[in-house]
Amino acid sequence: MDFISDFAQGFMALFQAGGETFVGWVTGIIPMVICLMTAINSIIKLIGEKRVENFTKKLTRFTIARYTLVPVLAVLFLGNPMCYTFGRFVEEKYKPAYYDSCVSFLHPVTGLFPHANPGELFVYMGIAAGITKLNLPLGDLAVRYFIVGVIVILIRGVLTEKIYFRLTSKFTKEKENAEE
Repeated sequence: MDFISDFAQGFMALFQAGGETFVGWVTGIIPMVICLMTAINSIIKLIGEKRVENFTKKLTRFTIARYTLVPVLAVLFLGNPMCYTFGRFVEEKYKPAYYDSCVSFLHPVTGLFPHANPGELFVYMGIAAGITKLNLPLGDLAVRYFIVGVIVILIRGVLTEKIYFRLTSKFTKEKENAEE
């Protein structure tokens, strides 16, 4: 019988802990996220949406910018899932790699800019809790995530671009051979 009551108490404690975490977010992280979103949207409005579009189109001409700066700017300014809309400034043949870069950056950005992908806060806050228990600074973790994230999205963008080009050229050749 003790097993059943212990299980019930443990089960309820799980939800109590979840409730405490939720209250902490409502009084802490959620207001910060709303303020960050408001600030980013205000900056875009001040600069002008057309200027942001023109600047982004120029950046996509260069491989490094296409898979680092553009996804970073898109994720920071628009967040998830709107960051994918920056893909409209990328040539069609680069869109798969651009998308891969954006998707890959949505977690590493969370430590410094939680507004960009609030859904990832569960993951980051879990890691942050462990870092805090070890008495290590969260800022260092967030900066390292961000830097490694930028490196990873460049690598993934370039590799995805190469894979895409290889597959499309193979498909085009097979299609031409089939038509002959």
